[in-house]
Amino acid sequence: MFFKKIHSRIKIIYIFLLLGFILIGLKVFYIQVFEYDKLHDLADDLWSRDLEIEADRGKILDREGIVLADNLTTASLMLVPNQIKDKEKVSKDLAQILGVSYEEMKKHVTKKVSIERVHPEGRRLSLDTAQKIKALNYEGVYLVKEAKRYYPYNNLLSHTLGYVGIDNQGLSGLELQYNSYLTGTNGKIQFYSDAHGNQLKKSDVYVSPTPGLNLQLTINFQIQESLEREMNNIRDMFHPDNALAIVVDPNTGEILAISSYPNFNPNQYKNYSKEVLNRNLPIWSSYEPGSTFKVVTMASAIEEGVVDIYKDHFYDSGKVHVDGSTLKCWKIEGHGDQTFLQVLQNSCNPGFVQLGQRLGKDKLFFYINQFGFGEKTGVDLNGESTGILFPIEKVGNVELATSAFGQGPSVTPIQQVMAVSAIVNGGYLYQPYIVKSISDNKNTIYEQYGPILKRKVISQETSFIMRDALESVVAKGGGKSAYIDGYRIGGKTGTAQKSENGSYLVNNYIMSFMSVVPSNNPQAVFYIAIDNPKNTAMLSSYTTTPIARRILLDIIDALKIPRQESAQDKDLEWFDKRVFDVPNVIGKPVKKAKKELSQFEVVIEGEGEIVYEQAPKAGERIEEQSKVRIFVQ
Repeated sequence: MFFKKIHSRIKIIYIFLLLGFILIGLKVFYIQVFEYDKLHDLADDLWSRDLEIEADRGKILDREGIVLADNLTTASLMLVPNQIKDKEKVSKDLAQILGVSYEEMKKHVTKKVSIERVHPEGRRLSLDTAQKIKALNYEGVYLVKEAKRYYPYNNLLSHTLGYVGIDNQGLSGLELQYNSYLTGTNGKIQFYSDAHGNQLKKSDVYVSPTPGLNLQLTINFQIQESLEREMNNIRDMFHPDNALAIVVDPNTGEILAISSYPNFNPNQYKNYSKEVLNRNLPIWSSYEPGSTFKVVTMASAIEEGVVDIYKDHFYDSGKVHVDGSTLKCWKIEGHGDQTFLQVLQNSCNPGFVQLGQRLGKDKLFFYINQFGFGEKTGVDLNGESTGILFPIEKVGNVELATSAFGQGPSVTPIQQVMAVSAIVNGGYLYQPYIVKSISDNKNTIYEQYGPILKRKVISQETSFIMRDALESVVAKGGGKSAYIDGYRIGGKTGTAQKSENGSYLVNNYIMSFMSVVPSNNPQAVFYIAIDNPKNTAMLSSYTTTPIARRILLDIIDALKIPRQESAQDKDLEWFDKRVFDVPNVIGKPVKKAKKELSQFEVVIEGEGEIVYEQAPKAGERIEEQSKVRIFVQ
């Protein structure tokens, strides 16, 4: 009986042990099969250490692939404090190389962390500094790759490109606007260490970084260089408060070039004030446009059929009275009798007051809104302003009159450029844009951007008339200094008085010029403005137009615009040189050749009596007294 009881107890214990082993087996099976990944990750996280490798930001390129924002490979200092044996010596040597105090470096070296990034003194180290640290060959001291943003053309396109901070984060411009695309995925060097932080042998794992996506812009580098050069010339010549310029393709809304002064070097952004860094003037600045706005008034009047600019006449006495206010023309004695085409050519304020009155406030402000004023253009750049318009219910006769010639409304340069683009492109208002596509390093395109039509504003017929009218302003009106022989240049000058606290400032103006090239087939609309130029005549026709002419020549060259035989002839002024076609003198005697070339300075090359070659070639148009070489034999 006693042995039977013992035997039963053994069986029970055996069964419990068996059940225990089964449960343990099931648990092990569950862990191995169902929780393996989780436990593996926990163990991996416990023993592994990651040295992060920063990914390159995506590049920013112009429309032809010229790199405007690139990356430089630098090094960053990382420490694994548990691996550093002689903390005193390491702290002293690193402090000396980095130019920081021993106490500051010792804080990094002795910090109770698995990995310490030495920030900011150990970030983006120069090659020389990195080599000195590497030569120490200390355990626990690591140098890892870090990307540094680099702008190869320094100040060029600075406000639009923007800049990045020390953590490679976009802080302004396109760098900020498209930061999520430009930012890559960081890689790492992963190693395993024991409980004391000592690295386990042959445990390194390298995970390569993935660079960010590239932005290709609509920018034409050649035209952009031209704007930047002239911004520097404006700075040196006129010492303005600021200046700006923008070039747009009127048929698509593509921004071909954009610049403002003062600018900055994004490689050294810390040396500039926030005001300089954050003001992209062509999209941010808002001011009364002055006479360039008259283009909008005239286009609206033509579209509404209230004026025939070729047949209708206006007599300008030099001033006009509106509700007790006297509004004057810039020409004190007035222009006398003139057609409305001449009203535009002469930039006659009283003539535009009458156009505004013919339209009435509802119609004029309807078109002002239709042309995009009072709203953002939607350009893919941050910091755009809306401008300010009179509320229609507060527009009286005086506000109607002054608005008609560009005094009262506050508008941005990019609004003006897009409005004039609509006036000359057949009446289509487009949304401006500067990013053409987003792609990776293998040229796989992730995003593609193109023209966005907002609305039709005026008819094709009105657009044709305005092209001709703007060309006449350059050939015969206030824009003559921008005239280029053989090319149909349209344009309109502007001289706007600045206001402050409700009052207009004395001798403080914004000089501007709006132009179209070529006027018969517009490929570029260009706007330039100089804020408060010093030591110059207070007329845009003497200030902005000569500068604009140089930029227009570069635009013609960059866009390969051919000469137009039907260009309007310029009304010459006393200081203008006449332009002549070079005759063909090849095969003619020297005496006869010199007679036919009497308008030019003839240079004879060689000896003989018969011309066998000439430069320039026959048919080219050059200014009188220019040199013509004839080669004789």
